Amino acid sequence: MQTDTENKDRFAIELLTALQQSHFSVHGWWTFLLHSWEKAQTTARTNPSLRNSWYHITLMLFLIAIVTCIWVFFSDGAQIGFRFLPGFLFCFIWQQSDLYWHLGLHRNPKTYQLFHSVGLANTLTWLRALCASFLLARLIGGLHTSSLLVFSVFLFGVITDMLDGLIARQTSTQSHLGQIADGETDFCLYLAITCVLLQNQVLAPWIACVMILRFFIPFLAVLGSYFLLARPVRFGSTHWGKYAGIAQGCYFALLLAPGIAQPLVQYLQGPVLLVTLVLLCIAPIAQMQANYDSQSEK
Repeated sequence: MQTDTENKDRFAIELLTALQQSHFSVHGWWTFLLHSWEKAQTTARTNPSLRNSWYHITLMLFLIAIVTCIWVFFSDGAQIGFRFLPGFLFCFIWQQSDLYWHLGLHRNPKTYQLFHSVGLANTLTWLRALCASFLLARLIGGLHTSSLLVFSVFLFGVITDMLDGLIARQTSTQSHLGQIADGETDFCLYLAITCVLLQNQVLAPWIACVMILRFFIPFLAVLGSYFLLARPVRFGSTHWGKYAGIAQGCYFALLLAPGIAQPLVQYLQGPVLLVTLVLLCIAPIAQMQANYDSQSEK
C-alpha cells in the first residue's frame, strides 16, 4: 500500500515529466502551476483546521507587516516608505502563498498524517522569513540599512532559528514543510544580510561572492534535479551545513558588533573568517552528496 508521501512524490514526478515533455513551454508551465495549485486547494479544503491555522498565522504576520510599514514611514519619511512598500508587499505575499502552497508537506514523518495546525515551530520560521522580507525590501528599494538595524534583525533570526528546530523536536511536529521552510528562510535571510553588508562596504566583494555561492550552488542543484531530471530532492541539513551556518553567523556577529567590542573583533575576525570560508566550501558538497545518497537508496 502506498503512503501519502509516495503518492505526492509520484504526483510531483508526473507534473515535472509533463513539463519536460512540453519543452518548458508557456502552456506547459501554466498546466504545471494550475495542477499544483489545485492540489494545494484540495489539501486546504479537506483539512479545514490546518487551513484555518494558516489564516491565523497570515493575519498575525499581516498585522506585524502593517506595523513595520508604519514604522518605516514615520522613521524614514514617506519617500523612503513608498520605495520600501512594493518590495515588502511582494515578499510578504510570496512567503504566505508559499506556505499555503506547501501545506500538504506538513505531515507526521512516521504516520504520514497531516498535522492539524501549522504549529509554533513553523510560525517562528515564518517570523524569521518576515525579517528576511524586511531586509530584501530595503535592498529592492535601494535603501540604506544601518548596521545596528541589521544586527537586531540578525539576532532575532538566530534566536528563532535555534528555537524552531528545538520546539519541533520537543513537540514532535517535525515535517518536510519545516525542513523546506527553514532552508528557504535561511537562504533569504543570509543572502539579504550579505548583500546589506556588501552595500555598506563592511564585507569584501570576494567574501560576499563565496557566501552567496554557498547557497546558490545547492539551490541550482535542486532546480536541476526537479526540472531537468524530474526527481524530487530530499531536504535536510547536514552536520557540515550546520557548522558552516554557525561559523557564518559568528562572522556576521563580529562584523556587526557594537564599537565597544572592536578590540575583540580585530583579534577574532581573521581566524573566524578562515574557518567560515573552509566550511562554506565543504557544506554544499556535503549537501549534494547527501541528496545523491538518499536517491541511491531508493
